[in-house]
Amino acid sequence: MNKFFYIALMIIFINGSLFAQDKSVDCIILEDENSIICKYNHERVNYDKNVSFIWIEPDGEVTRIKELVIPAGHGSIYDYRYIKGRMQGTWTFKVVDGEEEFKTNFNIE
Repeated sequence: MNKFFYIALMIIFINGSLFAQDKSVDCIILEDENSIICKYNHERVNYDKNVSFIWIEPDGEVTRIKELVIPAGHGSIYDYRYIKGRMQGTWTFKVVDGEEEFKTNFNIE
C-alpha cells in the first residue's frame, strides 16, 4: 500500500511540474553572437494564443511591435535582435498577453 501511495505521489508531482509554469519574460545578451534574445514563458494551453512583443529604446521610442502566435501546447516563445546599431542604455522588452503585460529591462553598453 505504501509503495502505491509513493508512486502515485511521484506521478502527481512530476505531472504538476511539467505543466505548471508561471508567466515570465526574460532577456539575455550574447555579445559574442551579437544578439539579444528575449523569451516569454506561459502556461501551456490547448489552443493557439496571440501575444505582442514590444521593444522599447532607452529614450522611450517603440522600435518594434511583433504579433506572434504561440501554438497550442507550447510553453514559450522568443524573439531576437542584433546588438550592433542599437542605442546604448536601458531597454525595455514588453509582452502583451490578452489583458496582461509583462516587462523586463536590459542594458546595452
